[in-house]
Amino acid sequence: MHYNRKLLLQADERLRQNGANTLNKQQTTSRLELINITKQYPGCLANDSITLSLQPGEIHALLGENGAGKSTLVKTIYGVVAPDKGDILWDGKEVTIKSPSTARDLGIGMVFQHFSLFETLTVSQNIELCLSQKQLDAIDNLATKICQLSEEYGLNVDPHKYVHALSIGERQRVEIMRCLVQSVKLLILDEPTSVLTPQEVSGLFEVLRTLSKEGCSILFISHKLHEVTEICHQATILRGGKVVDTCVPSEETPASIAKMMVGDLAEQETQYTKKEGTHTLFSANNLSLSSKQPFGTSLKKVQFELKAGEILGIAGVAGNGQDELMAIISGEDNRADKSSLTLEQMEIGHLHAGDRRKLGMAYVPEERLGRGAVPDMSLTENTLLTHSTGFIKNGLVQWQEAKEYASRLIKKYKVKCHGEFSEAKSLSGGNLQKFIMGREIGQNPKVLICAHPTWGVDVGAALAIHQALLDLRDQGAAILLISEDIDELFLLADRMSAICDGHLSPQVKTQDTNIDQIGQWMAGTFIDTQRELTQEAKS
Repeated sequence: MHYNRKLLLQADERLRQNGANTLNKQQTTSRLELINITKQYPGCLANDSITLSLQPGEIHALLGENGAGKSTLVKTIYGVVAPDKGDILWDGKEVTIKSPSTARDLGIGMVFQHFSLFETLTVSQNIELCLSQKQLDAIDNLATKICQLSEEYGLNVDPHKYVHALSIGERQRVEIMRCLVQSVKLLILDEPTSVLTPQEVSGLFEVLRTLSKEGCSILFISHKLHEVTEICHQATILRGGKVVDTCVPSEETPASIAKMMVGDLAEQETQYTKKEGTHTLFSANNLSLSSKQPFGTSLKKVQFELKAGEILGIAGVAGNGQDELMAIISGEDNRADKSSLTLEQMEIGHLHAGDRRKLGMAYVPEERLGRGAVPDMSLTENTLLTHSTGFIKNGLVQWQEAKEYASRLIKKYKVKCHGEFSEAKSLSGGNLQKFIMGREIGQNPKVLICAHPTWGVDVGAALAIHQALLDLRDQGAAILLISEDIDELFLLADRMSAICDGHLSPQVKTQDTNIDQIGQWMAGTFIDTQRELTQEAKS
C-alpha cells in the first residue's frame, strides 16, 4: 500500500496539535469561572447574567462606571452576597461560597475599597482575626512575619501600630498585607492604588507580577486606566450590570477603554485654565501642634494662605501630617492657638467645626462612610448633618424642603441611587462621593477643604467632581485640595505645595513647578532649606 507522504505529514501535524491543545486545556483549567451570575436588588438589577473566566496567574481587570455592578460581583465571589441565579466554578468544580470564611478556605482574598479593620486593635491583631487556626499554627510569630513581608514588598506596615492611628493610605497597606499573609490563589483588589504614591504603586505592581508568576490569579478593579493597560492581561467591562465588552488592555489606550466603559463621553480636559487668586480668605500662621495619636505626625510651623478664586493643592505621602492638618483646619481638633487660623481676618483657631461652618467653611473628608456620611442614614438625613440651618424653622426640621434639596443634588450630580431615602451605605463609592461633594458645594462656602475628592471614582464621576470644584473656584471660593494623586493636583491646582513629616513646603504657582520638584518636596528636601533660612534669620 502506498501512502502520500504529504498527507501523512499533515495527519501527524494534526495529531501533534490536538495533543498540544489537549495538554494546554488541562494546564489552563480556569481558576474561577462565573456562569450567568444574576443579582436583583429592589429597583435595581445589579448583575445581569454575567459570565467571566479567570485563569491561573492571570491579572484580570474588572471595569465599569460606579454602579455598573462591579462591587456586587466581587462580593458574590467573596461570599458576602449570594447570587439569585448562576453558577460558580472553582478549579473546574462547582462551589457555593456561603461566606467570606468559605472564600478564604478556598484561597480567595479580598481588599475592599471601604476598609474592614477594627480601629481599637493593632495591625497584627486585625490580621490575626482573618487567619484560621491552621494558618496561625504555620506561622511562628505573626508580627515577625508581617515585618518580613513588609520589607520584602516595600509596604512599610508596622504590626504594633493601632489602626485608629493610621492614615487612610496606611490602612490600605494593612488590607493588602492581610491577604499576603494568607496563601491566596485568587486576590481581589478594589481600587488598591487609590491612596498610594507612584513609588508605592510601582512596588505593589512588582508584588502582583510576582504573585502572577507564582500562579496566583488577580482580579483588579481600578479607575486608573493607565494602570490597567500597564499590568492587566485581560479586561471585562460592565455597564448597567451587564458585560458589554472585553479586551486585552495592552492593545488598548486609556481613552479607548474609557469609551467602552461609559460610551460616548466628552473628551476630558488635559489642562484646565489656571487662575490667580485675589484677596486672602483663610490663613494658617505658624501652626504647630502635637498629634493626638501616639503614632501620629505633629505639625511644625505650618504657614499658608487660601485666596479667593484659587485652588491650593497639597501633595504628600500618606502619614505625613495630612490627617492632623485637615482635623485642625476643619475644627474637628480645636486645640490650636486662637490666632493660628484666620477666616476673613477673624481668629478661629479655638472654634468648633460647627461654628466654622456657620462662618462659611465646608469640609469633604477623605473617609466617606463614617465621617463624610452616616452609613445607615438616608441621603436626606445626611444632608441635614452639615446643612441643618437651612432646613430648621422654629426648632422643627422642614423635612419636605430637605427631601427636595437632596433630590436636586441627586439630579444635578447624576447620583445613581433609589432616591433621596436611599441609605448612604447602599451607594457605590463614587456616587456617594458625588453626593457629599454636592452637599458641601451646595452651601456656597467661602472656603472648601477637600481631601482625595476622586478616590475610587470612575472617569465620568471624576469629570463631574472636577468641574464642580472649578465652578466653585470661579465663583470666588478658596479651595484647599489635599490629594496623593499628583496628576490630579497638577490638573486642578492653581498653586502647589507638599507636606512631609508635618512640615509644609513653600507654595508655588503650578505652572512654575513640575512633578520632579513636588516629588522631592514630598520626600522632605525643602525642610533643611527652611531650617537654614531660620538660622540665618536668627543670626
